[in-house]
Amino acid sequence: MKKKNEALDVTQNPVYHDAWTLLKKYRDVVWSLELSVQQVRNKFQIEYGSSIEDFLESIYLAGADLSGSEVEHHAQCIDRSHKMLKLMETAIETLRTRHKNGESYYWLLYYSFLSPQQLRNVDEVIEKLRPHIRDISYRTYYRKRRDAIEAFSSILWGYTSQDSLALLEQFFPQS
Repeated sequence: MKKKNEALDVTQNPVYHDAWTLLKKYRDVVWSLELSVQQVRNKFQIEYGSSIEDFLESIYLAGADLSGSEVEHHAQCIDRSHKMLKLMETAIETLRTRHKNGESYYWLLYYSFLSPQQLRNVDEVIEKLRPHIRDISYRTYYRKRRDAIEAFSSILWGYTSQDSLALLEQFFPQS
């Protein structure tokens, strides 16, 4: 028979791992996206003597079709990455402004995953969190970080059908 803690271990949920993976890769994706945009801008400046915005405006005004071109491919890749980052940022902002522990969860996620510069270790993260979370220990940090990721995950991916059914059952019991 499982203990109550084992039954509620969110870290075993694949949705949690998806959110964890996204957060772990956030800095790399932001960096990569910034480099990609800069490389495309530089390439256009060198090859066409104008900015990408001016180039695209002149192409569209001329009625040219960029379908299947390298330019279209770069634009689509950048656009997809940008949309995913926007989706994550919206979920983080929703967490911060709407969740009962939103402000502390935001700072936990910010210093753990989202800040531009990665902190060297958990000690540095905890030190940065002290103004935002009183009396934070290692155990509290790891527990609250797990809870913050779970809350972020539920905003980003929505409740799983199993979670929704359990919630509905509380409000509308079948008797």
